[in-house]
Amino acid sequence: MVKYLILLLFIGALLGLISFSTGTAKKETKKDLSWKDRLTPLQYQVTRLHGTERAFTGEYWDYKGDGIYQCVCCGASLFDSATKFRSGTGWPSFYSIISPATIKETEDNTLLMTRTEVGCQECGAHLGHVFPDGPAPTGLRYCINSASLQFQNRAESSEDAEHQ
Repeated sequence: MVKYLILLLFIGALLGLISFSTGTAKKETKKDLSWKDRLTPLQYQVTRLHGTERAFTGEYWDYKGDGIYQCVCCGASLFDSATKFRSGTGWPSFYSIISPATIKETEDNTLLMTRTEVGCQECGAHLGHVFPDGPAPTGLRYCINSASLQFQNRAESSEDAEHQ
C-alpha cells in the first residue's frame, strides 16, 4: 500500500513538473513582491521561480524578427536573432550568447537528470537551459523560455541611437 502511495505521489509530482514548472516553493520576500508587480504571472513563474512554459506556446518560439533578445526582468542583452535557429523543441533556441558576462550557468538536477541551467547574470532571472546538441559553430543549444525574454527590433534600436 505504501509503495502505491509513493508511486502516485511521484507520478503526480512529475506530471506537475512537466506541465508547467520546475520551480520550488519558497517564502516570498519584499523583492519577490516587487517582481510580481512588474511581471505577468507566467513571467514571474518562469524567471523568479525557475518554471518552464509549455512548448510551442511562447511568444518567440517561432518569431523571426531581426534584433536582440533581452532579459524581460532587467533588459540585459542576451541573444542576437542572428544566432536563433529552429530546433523543433517549441522554445526559442540560440547557438550563441551575446557575451559570457551576461549569462550565468548552474547545474540543475531536477526532473531526474542533470542539465545546465541558464540565468541572467544581471538580475538572476531563470532563462532556460543549455544543451550540447546545437548546430555549428558552437555545438550548443540555448533552449530559452519566451516568457523570460523581450525583443528589441534592430531597426528601432538604431533609430533610438540616432535620436540621442
